[in-house]
Amino acid sequence: MSNLKKFYCLAADMGYGHQRAANPLAAHAKGGVINVNNYPGIGRKEKEMWQNQRGWYEWVSFFKKTPILGKPVFGAMDRMQEIPPLYPLRDLSASTWQQQFFFSKVKRGLGRQLIEKLSRHPLPLLTTFFVPVYFAEYYNYPGQVFCLTCDADLNRAWAPIQPNLSRVIYLATTYQVQQRLISYGVAPSRIILTGFPLPPANIGGEDRPLLKTDLAARLARLDPDNRWLKRHQPMVNWELGQAVHLQPRALTLTFAVGGAGAQRELAAEFLPSLKPLIKQKKIKINLVAGARPDVRDYFLDLLKQLRLSRFATVKVIFQPDKNSYFRDFNHALRSTDILLTKPSELSFYAGLGLPIIMTEPVGSQETYNHDWLTALGAAHDTLPLPYMAEWLDDWLHDGRLARAAWQGYSETDNLACYTIPKIINKYNL
Repeated sequence: MSNLKKFYCLAADMGYGHQRAANPLAAHAKGGVINVNNYPGIGRKEKEMWQNQRGWYEWVSFFKKTPILGKPVFGAMDRMQEIPPLYPLRDLSASTWQQQFFFSKVKRGLGRQLIEKLSRHPLPLLTTFFVPVYFAEYYNYPGQVFCLTCDADLNRAWAPIQPNLSRVIYLATTYQVQQRLISYGVAPSRIILTGFPLPPANIGGEDRPLLKTDLAARLARLDPDNRWLKRHQPMVNWELGQAVHLQPRALTLTFAVGGAGAQRELAAEFLPSLKPLIKQKKIKINLVAGARPDVRDYFLDLLKQLRLSRFATVKVIFQPDKNSYFRDFNHALRSTDILLTKPSELSFYAGLGLPIIMTEPVGSQETYNHDWLTALGAAHDTLPLPYMAEWLDDWLHDGRLARAAWQGYSETDNLACYTIPKIINKYNL
């Protein structure tokens, strides 16, 4: 991997999804990951436009919880990003209002400064956000452009305005994304199915030594009665290259909220149920505040109210810098047994052998992520959170969480962080 040449990597500082997709590729990125809405030297007007877009999305995400008006307002925004049914298969290449909105900004100069700067020393360009596709093509970026998708399905905005004239190569996270891009007019020859790049620090190399070691320990904790393992132990031992056996350690549950922090209140629903287990040191909890101080403060106040602040078995994960947050979060996942989260881009972290308990999807793309995870058998919908201790205990003893962990590991591509740089390197000669 050290012989691979570098490429430009563009993301967007909007929530976590686009940056989380780019972060595992940062070692190959010339000058590091460039956030198109917040990079050194960005023009004031351009930055303000992006800030307004991000602020609007976060406000609507919070406003969704407002009685009477919340859901209709969120629904109106979500319809702008709606993903139409894939079937019956048909031509969906007509441009949408969302595309025309961003493309009108591009024609007035959005992205021009960045493309002119990168064009002075052209390299292959990878973006994890769809808008840079527009301005890379509109301003004639001389290098090859790649677009890495971030969900299990996507709306029309991800494809070029004129897909039949585009030379962008798409790196698709799922087979359905591949089919969807074709319906949007992208030529099949310009779509490569890669999967979503997971953190190299959680995999350990193309032979996946860290991933396999962590999964072997996790499976035993997820199946304490050996219900699932007794039927699959030979296959599991052969695949992981080591015996799976129960080690004395508390179960670890990690609860991660999204970039807007809109589901933070769910912690107040499930923590009281788990409080006895926390006190008995039978379960550890990671509350992931990400890079949001307000979410961190909410979690810390909640722990004080529940008189759990003094317990080392409950940890709040927070870093004001997103790269530092990703580092700490990835480290915490190595000892995590269950991931509780909405079906965001974290859906792909099922590929680390993490069973996912899904909270309510937020937006059309997360509904498709939910359906993809369910079809894989890698996740389960949450049951009533105030009774989590009861149903979680049942799920451990019937083996379903071990099965979900194995399905996520075995049915998804978890080596994209290594294959994607190789694909791009072919265009960097």
